[in-house]
Amino acid sequence: MQNVIADIRQTLLPLYGKEEAAALTRIICQEMLGQTATDFFLGKDIVLSANQKTFLQSILERLQDFEPIQYIQQQAPFMGHRFFVAPGVLIPRPETEELVEHLTKILPADANIFDIGTGSGCIAISLALALPKAKVSACDISEQALTIAKYNNETHQAQVSFFQTDILTYQPETSALQSFDAIVSNPPYITKAEANTMEPNVLRYEPHVALFVDGNDPLLFYRKIAALGKAILKPDGLLAFEINRAYGQEVKEVLHEQGYQQVKLKQDLFGNNRFVFGRLKIDY
Repeated sequence: MQNVIADIRQTLLPLYGKEEAAALTRIICQEMLGQTATDFFLGKDIVLSANQKTFLQSILERLQDFEPIQYIQQQAPFMGHRFFVAPGVLIPRPETEELVEHLTKILPADANIFDIGTGSGCIAISLALALPKAKVSACDISEQALTIAKYNNETHQAQVSFFQTDILTYQPETSALQSFDAIVSNPPYITKAEANTMEPNVLRYEPHVALFVDGNDPLLFYRKIAALGKAILKPDGLLAFEINRAYGQEVKEVLHEQGYQQVKLKQDLFGNNRFVFGRLKIDY
């Protein structure tokens, strides 16, 4: 290669566009090939060993097949931490950080929190780290996801309790009734009919069980979790959803129909409808 940085950028440009190709080039050079930030921004070339050349070629081939860079690196940043990720879990998004940050501000320090559909465990673990007196439980239908979540839990020395279940058929134990201060969830909401509108990096690599609902009901999980919340939330307990921006009003209506109060739709930093919150009736 005559100029490694320029060659990487030019390889990625036709597939990713100018801004994303530049961002991926920076990640490859600095985080994966070890170039310093100063040398990168000064445009200094990288002298690659034979092994590094093979490594770089593998990275570029995977990116050309639209594999997410987070899966190639096997890590994703979230709330100031690095989480191990693989194709068995969704990649943590910046918008989800906003949800966690909001919850850390409004929940009691010793809150009992239940994260439904935990994936990599990023929400549950981040809450446990931010609220060390809290009791945090999390579930997922995927055994592979739970293996990854437990690994992240051990890596960050958090104290989250994980268990496997299908939330659509989950029957809480008596001890769980009216025991939680908050339920948080970013459940599946994409119908199979919408698959052809999705980006190839998401559709090919991220787990379909975490993305798609069976049938044609994008609100299926919201209804189920809202109904479950009526059994396991304490009076005045909080239900917090991350949502598809297209379904904000519909999710609000689900919570209203289930008897929740103080139902609010909040936007993310990009101005998109992204979160719905509701509280159980105090006299429930």
